[in-house]
Amino acid sequence: MTGTVGARRSACPALPLLVYRRTAWALVWLLCWAVPAAWAQGKTGLQLQAVAEGVWFVQGEAALGSSANRNFISNAGVVLTPAGVVVIDALGSPALAEELLAAIAKVTPLPVKTVIVTHYHADHIYGLQVFTDRGAQIIAHDDGRLYLNSETAAQRLAASRSDLFPWVDEKTRLQPADRWLSADTTYELGGERFQLRHAGPAHTPEDLVVIHERSGVMFSGDLLFRGRIPFVGQADSSRWIKALSDLIALQPRLVVPGHGPVSRQPQQDLVFTRNYLQHLRTSMGEAAAQLEPFEDAYARTDWSAYEGMPLFRAANRMNAYNTYLLLEQSGGK
Repeated sequence: MTGTVGARRSACPALPLLVYRRTAWALVWLLCWAVPAAWAQGKTGLQLQAVAEGVWFVQGEAALGSSANRNFISNAGVVLTPAGVVVIDALGSPALAEELLAAIAKVTPLPVKTVIVTHYHADHIYGLQVFTDRGAQIIAHDDGRLYLNSETAAQRLAASRSDLFPWVDEKTRLQPADRWLSADTTYELGGERFQLRHAGPAHTPEDLVVIHERSGVMFSGDLLFRGRIPFVGQADSSRWIKALSDLIALQPRLVVPGHGPVSRQPQQDLVFTRNYLQHLRTSMGEAAAQLEPFEDAYARTDWSAYEGMPLFRAANRMNAYNTYLLLEQSGGK
């Protein structure tokens, strides 16, 4: 197997004069990237899952971040272009980022040129330093600076160095972007175009949605959680609902969510997440407007549509309480 991979790689350096021509795409794919799926699998369990031609993702566990799972609870996307690789999000520890690079190296010798950050939550960014140290450019929305430079981010990193040790330790750092976006834009690499759309404030102020034009694959970040209860935290849930409605209107063909398996029925999955957020706001908003105690409101609310999902016990009460507090401040609206 190793010898075969090496042979394929040795064929690729002869291609640079061809790769920017449309007619060369099929040849580039055949020689460099059309490898058996088994070659995209890391020996430690991290695997690239095919989404479309030249597009993969790795899927984190439906769990809370821990030392046992190395904080591998979020997804990351990989898109191969004739000029290099674009990665969407950097996973939750430097070790995971190293594994992702190793998995990418099994499908192409081309380097990772760019990492696009959908948002600056810890499980998506603690691997960034590995890509920076390898020469990749980091792109994120400018509103990410607010969190990156906050005391909250510093405290979270300090706690993670303890809770997620040894995968997150004193060498792990918060990595700023090289390019901060203030408006929607199109990024291009090797003739491949990526639409970068600011969807925040929603799950976070800096939410970016990435659409790979050739394949039609959308990377939603944490606007979409699939197969588990979303983490709402301090999010502006009303704007999150609007952002989901905007994504639904785009009618995407495939969506790689921030958490969970790829969505091949995006309308259904986006509506499900939107309905959950709306259910939180309706039930907790009524309670807040009537000055009903939270515990009473939570106990009487029908959670049957969601209580069988992973992380319901870990996240739902917190989501409901934060929504209650948010709506209490606004009179239930």
